[in-house]
Amino acid sequence: MADGVKIVTIGGGSSYTPELMEGFIKRYDKLPIREIWLVDIEDGKEKLDIVSAMAQRMWDASPYNVTVHTTLDRREALPGADFVTTQFRVGLLYARIKDERIPLSHGMLGQETNGAGGMFKAFRTVPVIGQIIDDMRELCPDAWLINFTNPSGMVTEAAIKRFGWKKTIGLCNVPVGAMMNEPGVIGKTQDDLTFRFAGLNHFHWHKVYDKQGNEVTQQIIDRINDPDNGMPANIHDEPFSEELLSATGLLPCGYHRYYYMAHEMLQTCIEDFEKNDSRAEHVKKVEDELFELYRDPDLDHKPEQLAERGGAHYSDAACETICAIYNDSKTHMVVSTENRGAVPCLPPDSIVEVSALIGARGAEPIAWGAMNSFERGWLQLMKAMEECVLDAAISGDYGKALEAFCINPMVENGKEAVQVLNELLIAHEKYLPQFAEAIAKLKADGVEIKDAKVRELLAEGR
Repeated sequence: MADGVKIVTIGGGSSYTPELMEGFIKRYDKLPIREIWLVDIEDGKEKLDIVSAMAQRMWDASPYNVTVHTTLDRREALPGADFVTTQFRVGLLYARIKDERIPLSHGMLGQETNGAGGMFKAFRTVPVIGQIIDDMRELCPDAWLINFTNPSGMVTEAAIKRFGWKKTIGLCNVPVGAMMNEPGVIGKTQDDLTFRFAGLNHFHWHKVYDKQGNEVTQQIIDRINDPDNGMPANIHDEPFSEELLSATGLLPCGYHRYYYMAHEMLQTCIEDFEKNDSRAEHVKKVEDELFELYRDPDLDHKPEQLAERGGAHYSDAACETICAIYNDSKTHMVVSTENRGAVPCLPPDSIVEVSALIGARGAEPIAWGAMNSFERGWLQLMKAMEECVLDAAISGDYGKALEAFCINPMVENGKEAVQVLNELLIAHEKYLPQFAEAIAKLKADGVEIKDAKVRELLAEGR
């Protein structure tokens, strides 16, 4: 990397790419870019063309002479890469619509990283990560893999533990948002406070301290249900039980709402579903609007509307991670990485989401210490669920998929859960070749999809 850095972004046609370019531009003095490649697939070519043209305009408006390369063949891009970032969505946003609508049509949560939909996103994504790693092993064996493809924790665990790519770090924007927004809740700035996180992706807790070492977690808990509470804007703002949070002494992740207030969150999602306004459908509208903006030949900066997409700061976190590795800066970040004892109630080789110091050796997790019974029980259940999902994603075994469904707290066990599993398998047949035998049997048995909108998407070849 002495003569600069080569970065390859898989899923380069993503609406998040302008934020990625902005992050690299503002860090160029510390992270000199030699080459940038944006990679996508044929189905994403139109978006890749639009967003790559905008990315080039952003670089042209900067003081730096960087050319943005594009390709539909990742093997063309990968040779000699120093960093490979992954931000792809197998099946595009239409797949997310199916992930949400099919479970909701049966009265179950289908959220992108929770419940049945989240598991199916992993089923589609994990094999592709394995294929990418096979190519990296051949073409850029020394590269770091920086993953922010959801479900980030499970995809990162697949990369490190199942496919053996130890130089992998997983990212999520939720901790970034907490560290940016929570200080203002108690009249502080980000520089005034220190944060410590531990748990799993979309299932972590954290504590907060001031510069004198005094814990201020409870002060933020006391404001957790205020309108400006620092929580992610893309999750329904169902009030937390302050008594519960005070008992734990920990600040939750916004996604804990799906578990702590499961009934209320489900009802809200069902109401949106009945109005044909599931989260996935809302995101699709926002993305369509963003790409209309990106078409503007005069636009050479990230538009403010990107913050509405729900994943703001993912890309900037990727840039910061790469910069920290390149400069061996030991920067504090919250990442998915090997546990190595940081969370003692989980195996050392499990992937956890924790505070870590990022440098040339990657992520060095900061020890959290023992979890109390409440957190320990949840973590062990959720990690077991993740492991079952990975077993099914890699093997294509129908029984393993059913195991994952049975252990996931967001899935109501019984015949209805089996029907949801069957419908999702048929709906995503194109992207689940490992389940081909099971899907053929389901089709022969005459399994039908209940939701009319999903049937329409399939009829359109979506």
